[in-house]
Amino acid sequence: MMRILLLPGLLMMLMLGGCISTVVGAAVDVTTAVVKAPFQIGGAIADAVSSDEETDSAKSEE
Repeated sequence: MMRILLLPGLLMMLMLGGCISTVVGAAVDVTTAVVKAPFQIGGAIADAVSSDEETDSAKSEE
């Protein structure tokens, strides 16, 4: 009787393994995006400021 009850439980655990790995993978992707965002924003700001400075210095040299 106990074996009959264990079999569905084991099957459900095996089927949920794929779902759990998908959820964990999505959580890792979100965490990676959140960590990268400040660096990307900082890089964009630095590029904007440096290109403005380069434009200003080029205009002053002419």
